[in-house]
Amino acid sequence: MKAAVINQYGQVRDVVRVTDVPVPAVGPRDVLIEVRAAGVNPVDHLIVKGFLSTGEPSRPLVIGNELAGVVTQVGAEATRFAVGDEVFSRVDPRVGGAFAEYVAVDESLVAAKPSRLTFEEAASLPLVALTALQALTEQADVRSGTRVLIHGGAGGVGSAAVQIAKQLGAEVVATAGSGSVELVRELGADRVIDYRTEKFEEVVSDVDVVLDTIGGETQERSFGVLKSGGTLVSIVAVPDVEVKKARWNVEARSFFMRPQGEQLAHLAGLVESGQLRPIVETVFPLDGASEALQKVERGGARGKTVISVRR
Repeated sequence: MKAAVINQYGQVRDVVRVTDVPVPAVGPRDVLIEVRAAGVNPVDHLIVKGFLSTGEPSRPLVIGNELAGVVTQVGAEATRFAVGDEVFSRVDPRVGGAFAEYVAVDESLVAAKPSRLTFEEAASLPLVALTALQALTEQADVRSGTRVLIHGGAGGVGSAAVQIAKQLGAEVVATAGSGSVELVRELGADRVIDYRTEKFEEVVSDVDVVLDTIGGETQERSFGVLKSGGTLVSIVAVPDVEVKKARWNVEARSFFMRPQGEQLAHLAGLVESGQLRPIVETVFPLDGASEALQKVERGGARGKTVISVRR
């Protein structure tokens, strides 16, 4: 099968290659999925660069962390899916393998693909939507009446978070670039701040929760808009928790999302009911995996970049 692989860590343009590799073995609780499309995320180019590893890859490493496709084989102990089922998944991050024609995934990490989505649309959701859901509900306990500030409201995680926060009943304020303000408003944000023309800390205050998808100076400026006892959750940088508590009397935490098939099925239900929709900006072929990764590395996207593996 064809797959995008690396044999060593380095810059994306230097080490990512599309080549032939064996179809993965199917474990007893796995399903083998013929991949139709795979989502591209910032974590993918970080993996390529070796930022999340302690040594060189011991074998050609197939990269990629989320996908949509069709089940072609079921392990002896797997019971949740059958051959022919259309599914999507955020794969085990220790395994990867989504940028390939086939991938074997533990059935607990898989959910039925929303019928109203194309494979490209479905492949864009698992990682970002699970990240948003877990950040808002497990890290911050967002519920009806919660006031939330979401940075990067037009990005992958941000666009999902705006919609999920609204579904939870929150009042949503989001930041976005000038060209994305209307899109974020359409996703449900009650107020959208154009970060190119306004400083959010000058127009927003008394926020219960900040979801930080940017880090750096944006994160630092965000503590001042939280009400006493509020919470900042970052998906990109670890805040100095004790300093922030002492100065602002707020909670500050970062986390890494975990793959979870049941939560993914819940998100699929939100898609089917019209409460969550993916934003796909660009689609590349599998042979363009390096270009897709470099695009995500440059940042500034509206929604997601996707690789179409099989049309």
